[in-house]
Amino acid sequence: MDVKEYIINLGFTFDIETYGCQMNAHDSEKIAGILTSIGYRPSAEKYEADLVIFNTCCVRENAENKIFGNVGKMKQIKQKNKNLIVGVCGCMMQQNGVAEHLYQMFPFVDLIFGTTNMQKLPEMLYEILIEKKRSLHICQEGVAAEEVVMLRTPPPIASVNIMQGCDNFCTYCIVPYVRGREHSRSIDAVVREVEQLMGEGYKEVMLLGQNVNSYGKGLENSDFPKLLDAVAKTGIERIRFMTSHPKDASMLMLEQIAKHKNICKQLHLPVQAGSTRILQEMNRKYTREQYLKLVEQIRSLIPEIFLSTDVLVGFPGETEQDFEQTISLMQTVKFDAAFTFVYSPRKGTKAALMQNQIPEEVKQQRIIQVVELQAEHTYQSNLKNVGKVEKVLIEGKSTKNSQTICGRTDGGKMVNLPGSINLLGKMVTVEITEAKKTTLIGRIVN
Repeated sequence: MDVKEYIINLGFTFDIETYGCQMNAHDSEKIAGILTSIGYRPSAEKYEADLVIFNTCCVRENAENKIFGNVGKMKQIKQKNKNLIVGVCGCMMQQNGVAEHLYQMFPFVDLIFGTTNMQKLPEMLYEILIEKKRSLHICQEGVAAEEVVMLRTPPPIASVNIMQGCDNFCTYCIVPYVRGREHSRSIDAVVREVEQLMGEGYKEVMLLGQNVNSYGKGLENSDFPKLLDAVAKTGIERIRFMTSHPKDASMLMLEQIAKHKNICKQLHLPVQAGSTRILQEMNRKYTREQYLKLVEQIRSLIPEIFLSTDVLVGFPGETEQDFEQTISLMQTVKFDAAFTFVYSPRKGTKAALMQNQIPEEVKQQRIIQVVELQAEHTYQSNLKNVGKVEKVLIEGKSTKNSQTICGRTDGGKMVNLPGSINLLGKMVTVEITEAKKTTLIGRIVN
């Protein structure tokens, strides 16, 4: 029996619950596209779907715990709906032994697959629906499918994978073990996708990679500055990218950002720590001084840059002096925004085996200090925008007020303003009238 005909005849629906980063969200768009191609339809309600897939993340321990809890809740739902298929996929499944453990722990889970196996989804569903078997497919080699039809979120913004994997092996990070080594798409393939998105009404693309600055390995005459130049020349209105590794950030990349008006003046540059000793223990391959010099170069070449970062506290062996160096670096740079994290050991990484793990109460004291400091810096950054006139791409309705729409400035700051949802996808000129702690308030001007 043809599985597509079977799925269409029964009118099956699906829901995907996504955890983690933008790369995971993009993978969910691919999975949704594959499911749609074989007859599934998106479900309006998660618990009414015939297929529920959890696309997992394993970067943080609390994310793993949440995933196990949410998957466990599906047992009761499946007892009421015997035909429900429950699936789990993504990074967490690529960790050694995790997929097998979940397979044994949750016998009601029918479908388990890794980051490189999504293209086999039709075959897996055939096993479940037609052959009445559970399906477990985990491969530690290869790369995830790229040239697949995706079911994307509607315009105006889309994500475009430019590369997968990571070769850096930071000692705290599980990503190289679950996403594999670096593999870049060709410039032509990326440009074709961007041009297709433009034709579908998308105004902004986010170029994705674990380390976009090292894009081009294994490709002839290709690197990230050349890719930026090629994508900018498509004429798409806005281009953003993440994530950049400081050790690979080049002047050529900065020059492309400065040169092209449609490359947003926004840069996410994770520092992680302000202590050179801790950076060395993390295997970050740059010093505090080198990072600060890079920031100075960036702001000299692109004065209007919106600079964000990642800060990780409580790394093994982090002394009070090391932590104070992180605080002083933040006070020196005054980032416009920061993602702040407490270190949690990831099984399989070098840092998980290190001595001098930091007590939880110390980690919590430190993260509170970091969050409070960054909140003040973000607010001061927002205050500088009051009175300015900015171009804002309208993304949708505000979550707090149905009469308010929202969008981002070139630098990535979120602006809430009065207006009609009919402006969705439009680039409007906005005067910033007020600064909030994390957002801006504005009004449309002619």
